Amino acid sequence: MKFSFDRTEIADAANACGVQVPLNLGDVLYSFRHRRPLPQQILDTAPGQHWVIENDGRRGRYRFAIRNVLEVIPNPLAAITRIPDATPGIIKMHAKGDEQALLARLRYNRLLDIFTGIACYSLQSHLRTTVSGSQIETDEVYVGMSQSGAHYVLPVQAKGGTDRMGIVQIEQDFALCEQRFPDLIARPIGAQFMGDEVIALFGFGLEDGQVTVLEEKHYKLVPSDELTPSDLAMYRRLSQP
Repeated sequence: MKFSFDRTEIADAANACGVQVPLNLGDVLYSFRHRRPLPQQILDTAPGQHWVIENDGRRGRYRFAIRNVLEVIPNPLAAITRIPDATPGIIKMHAKGDEQALLARLRYNRLLDIFTGIACYSLQSHLRTTVSGSQIETDEVYVGMSQSGAHYVLPVQAKGGTDRMGIVQIEQDFALCEQRFPDLIARPIGAQFMGDEVIALFGFGLEDGQVTVLEEKHYKLVPSDELTPSDLAMYRRLSQP
């Protein structure tokens, strides 16, 4: 089930219901796409499934659609790998707990290299472009190269605070890779701040046109003197075949 609407219809609906028209219609859409659940009256129309709001072909036009999975949630039971923190002190002093702070930590600690096993390089931050007539945004785009010389493109969606990682964003990243980087291997990445300074990373794939989580790992950046010999011995055992 799908149906489309224009952003201006939000104001029309508010007037029809006798409520104040939101000052920022774009923020209303962003909130319900990435931060807040839809009203229960809407959720009840699709029991066992989830409504999502997609872009629909041109700027200012959107579409309600149903998905079996709504968002990607970190596994609270996943093991945590402790990494020596290479973030510059001045960055840690002024960084907040938002997506930009998360992206900085990924960059300075080369967490994507560690997670994927390939050499990754930031190509562009906050990419905003049009794919198949719809405007999309990606927090950062990396390119990478494997040991065998294969080239990758890694769009990154970073989530801090209360933001949620929605399936629609990952679908858009796959579309971005197909249109803008057709000769590179697409590997969209999700990054999520968790409690106690833990960072969850996800590697995504497509199976029968559906987004799947290929890999999930959790990392915690710690001062180097907090890594004990027993920690290093454990990681050495885990890395052995």
